Amino acid sequence: YDTEGVDAPTSREWLLSPLPGPSQVAYILAAHGMEEGQVVQQGPDASLDVGNAMPLRCIPMGTTIHNIELVPGRGAAMARSAGTSATLLRTSKDNYVMIRLTSGEVRLIHENSMATIGTVSNGQHKQVNHGKAGARRWLGWRPQTRGVAMNPVDHPHGGGEGKTSGGRPSVSPWGKPAKGGLTRKRRGNIANPFIVKGRPRGKKHQFKTRVP
Repeated sequence: YDTEGVDAPTSREWLLSPLPGPSQVAYILAAHGMEEGQVVQQGPDASLDVGNAMPLRCIPMGTTIHNIELVPGRGAAMARSAGTSATLLRTSKDNYVMIRLTSGEVRLIHENSMATIGTVSNGQHKQVNHGKAGARRWLGWRPQTRGVAMNPVDHPHGGGEGKTSGGRPSVSPWGKPAKGGLTRKRRGNIANPFIVKGRPRGKKHQFKTRVP
């Protein structure tokens, strides 16, 4: 891998990977534990080393994976953020494997979907102390004004005499619930058949140990 000239990102690391052929390069997610100069493999015959990608049917049970495809050939869509991963709970059965996400959700994914071994690197990015507001501005962050400090014309929490708490459950500037409210549209009240067990919600599940 050649990382020269690539700035260190704040959320997850990218590595520049040379591919066979003249001047062909591609960006991939860096798995935790990968080193400069490491050769990565892709395909059913790849070894079970960190950073290698292969179909889910070729990965043994209990393996930590990331960068997972929901639909074969469509590209990875799950477990891509810095420090995230998933665990393969059950090998192929009826052309589907069972995985558990970090949220606690258990779902089925087609066995031909690709996944990468290991955990996404840069998991400590949330522990960075920027030290001053200007350092955040350099990264593109803008100041945020609280809704209760606005006027009623600008935010549902605005207005009131003196200091108020908004007078209603927290919502976005457009009135949608901001803390735990359901925002997904219900399509005929049909549940996703690939979700075996939804992620736990509420304080009663906060310290519950989940056994696969």
